[in-house]
Amino acid sequence: MQTRLAPEYQGTPEGQEAEAILRQCVHCGFCTATCPTYQLLGDELDSPRGRIYLIKQVLEGEAPTRKTQTHLDRCLTCRNCETTCPSGVQYGHLVDIGRQLVDQKVQRPLAQRALRWALKEGLPSPLFGPAMKLGQSVRGLLPAALRAKVPQRQQVRAWPARTHPRQMLLLAGCVQPSMLPGIDVATARVLDAAGIQPVLAPKAGCCGAVKQHLDDHDGARQQMRANIDAWWPLLASGQAEAVVMNASGCGAMVKDYGHALRLDPAYAERAAKVSSLTRDLSELLPEIAPKLAEQIRPGAPKAAGTVVFHPPCTLQHGQQLRGGVEKHLGALGFDVRLAAAESHLCCGSAGTYSVLQPGLSVQLRDRKLGHLQGSQPAVIASANVGCITHLQSGTETPVRHWIELLDDAISAP
Repeated sequence: MQTRLAPEYQGTPEGQEAEAILRQCVHCGFCTATCPTYQLLGDELDSPRGRIYLIKQVLEGEAPTRKTQTHLDRCLTCRNCETTCPSGVQYGHLVDIGRQLVDQKVQRPLAQRALRWALKEGLPSPLFGPAMKLGQSVRGLLPAALRAKVPQRQQVRAWPARTHPRQMLLLAGCVQPSMLPGIDVATARVLDAAGIQPVLAPKAGCCGAVKQHLDDHDGARQQMRANIDAWWPLLASGQAEAVVMNASGCGAMVKDYGHALRLDPAYAERAAKVSSLTRDLSELLPEIAPKLAEQIRPGAPKAAGTVVFHPPCTLQHGQQLRGGVEKHLGALGFDVRLAAAESHLCCGSAGTYSVLQPGLSVQLRDRKLGHLQGSQPAVIASANVGCITHLQSGTETPVRHWIELLDDAISAP
């Protein structure tokens, strides 16, 4: 797609990157077939192709409006379109640029600005944990919409105490330790069972995705640098061999550190190295599954019942990882299935999307649950804290991280 950048964007990093991405687009429209918001709304401007046109117009000097902003806001950034695109258009990077440029020119209503600020500052804050505990203590009194965002308090097993020669870093992140702490504990226990010591770097925090997708790119990069600083001594010395992510949203972000910090002379090289050493938890399964098979209690996988797996968009589209969880859990004896239809589509969680676009988000959640529950599963499994809590808000069927099912199978009842 030929683009003529307006003078204000010529020679800028954002303008040059956006122009290169736009030139890859051949306007074929394949992306519209797999775009969740286009399927719901039927508006071309709520499809990747339409949003690409809007961003192109802004880059060419046309003044954006609130309508422009609204159509870009409705995008889930699920990146299903990237999986579908035959030309390799990096839509995720393009829409980040487009949103940032539009927000620089179009002021949001005060209520929107306040909510977005609260999300980007509140979720990564040290105060989030105490606030979540307070919410859980009065959960039954909360309005339904707020109660859906506050999961019931979990009873968790003990963190493993053994040491191993092999070590891998885990990222506690910002919301998962408070909302669903069992995921991190289960991850640590399964790694320990496979002979790998999990290590938490105390000064590593939010991966940066929350601020990145709320157009605070500078704030996101500060969080990225802080994580790199926290991890680098262990990675550079070889003490830790990888950074393992059990939240696919964080994994997609950390794997993008090399791109996000490519123009930072102090961090570009280290950021690229961190990205190259980052592994989604499912990427370890080919190696650790045989070791775990020896420790699984007889009959435990079958006792879990039918498991329907929802692969998060950040796993199957953001990281382009598909099939691994189902394949290896199946080999370990679990009855794992995908939804009979639309397993490639977003559940509507999408980070802060369920808060900012609740109407569309609930429609997508209920549509997804309809497909997931078609086989009457005993449990729905996923790989991202946001998807798990969002889906759980619409069903009585337990929704869990797949690593928790593995931990159950190797632990004493």
